[in-house]
Amino acid sequence: MSERIDALKYLRDDSFFESVVLPNIEKYRKGNASIIIKDSFGNAINNFEITVTQKSHEFKFGANIFMLDELETEEKNRLYKEYFKTTFNMATLPFYWNTLENKRGKPRYDKDAPKWYRRPPIDLCMEFCLKNDIEPREHGLAYENMFPEWLSNASISEIKEALIKRYEEISTRYADKIHTIEVTNEMDWQKGATPFYSEPDFIEWCFKKADFYFPGNQLVINEWTEAAWGDNCRTTDKYYAYTEAAKLKGCRIDAIGMQFHMFYNRDEEIEKSSYLYNPKSLYSHMDLYSNLAENLQVTEITIPAYSNDEKDEAIQAEILKRLYYIWFSHPKMDQIIYWNLVDGYAFVRNPTPEEIRRTQGNMTIGENQYYGGLLRFDLTPKPSYFMLNDLITKKWHTSLKLNANIDGRVDFRGFFGDYDIEIKLGDKIIKKEISLLKNKNNHFDFTV
Repeated sequence: MSERIDALKYLRDDSFFESVVLPNIEKYRKGNASIIIKDSFGNAINNFEITVTQKSHEFKFGANIFMLDELETEEKNRLYKEYFKTTFNMATLPFYWNTLENKRGKPRYDKDAPKWYRRPPIDLCMEFCLKNDIEPREHGLAYENMFPEWLSNASISEIKEALIKRYEEISTRYADKIHTIEVTNEMDWQKGATPFYSEPDFIEWCFKKADFYFPGNQLVINEWTEAAWGDNCRTTDKYYAYTEAAKLKGCRIDAIGMQFHMFYNRDEEIEKSSYLYNPKSLYSHMDLYSNLAENLQVTEITIPAYSNDEKDEAIQAEILKRLYYIWFSHPKMDQIIYWNLVDGYAFVRNPTPEEIRRTQGNMTIGENQYYGGLLRFDLTPKPSYFMLNDLITKKWHTSLKLNANIDGRVDFRGFFGDYDIEIKLGDKIIKKEISLLKNKNNHFDFTV
């Protein structure tokens, strides 16, 4: 009889990690930098000590922020924010049209807008992100499955007119603040709530309008797990084919979004692991989709623990650790976004207060049944949270203390991101900041 640990069979392929994953992290996620300190006459100084401390990643690690100030106690809300900002530098914001503008002409952008479960107002999210140096990410610009009910009987021309108004509003308010705009989502999975979805130009129209209203933003297409990772890994796969067709029609698609929700029960997990937990299969899919866009993004991740049992939580952490290593190592990947930070708050469509109370903490309902959060319902961290925090803030992090060489130069190799520099020159301490960036000349001269 198989046991759950058998799902790790492929992920524990150390030969692939040693030959591909670890070398690629060193090659693609780090860069060389040099610092020269000169005096006011332009002469290099060589008698200094320098401390280099990374303070942020260029790469984006995130989660959705749908429970911001949505929990039932102030202490839970405080802990949620603390755990979020301690680990992540990106947050997915809920731009779902049906809850952002449930009443026509009355969008819920303002931070004091009426509450909606799992859909905090956008400005409240923006305030939190700005305060904590977290980059916001737009989710669901033209997500047809989340079109508002007031469009259900509208004609195609009326839908397009309403979408243009939505694009204009979001662009005016947020285009200069939110770099990543996710245009379409789950086209392979949606059933089509409006007639516009069935039109042959749906994707083309949505992306070309997005290109017009968001000319300086990164435009993303997004698709569910099986479409992104579970097909035959050929150019004839549906997701690849429809994305390629859109690009051939002139659509600007800058990044390919690839969901990774393991919404499968225990009995299915081992079977699914043969490709979803298989490093070689994952790499093949990332290599394939690299042909279509400059960047790849794992946009929505749920790795189940299935219970709060110690062994189950340990397996969740190991699976997640190895997956993050694989994704982080691929040269085209630029964002990895976990989904629900905390257990017990599954999505409820148009919830009443009674339905919210009934579902909160009920681990048999909806997505709750997978125990896929990084925090338990009581907001205590699981091993998976500690593991991710350790990877992002310690293992994939550069802190060095160096001495200048005879030419007054310091060379180092570090993970891409922003750094604090502390120069000790005699009894003086001089502080500077640098950004070590991918595909840049990372040479820095300072005059002291």
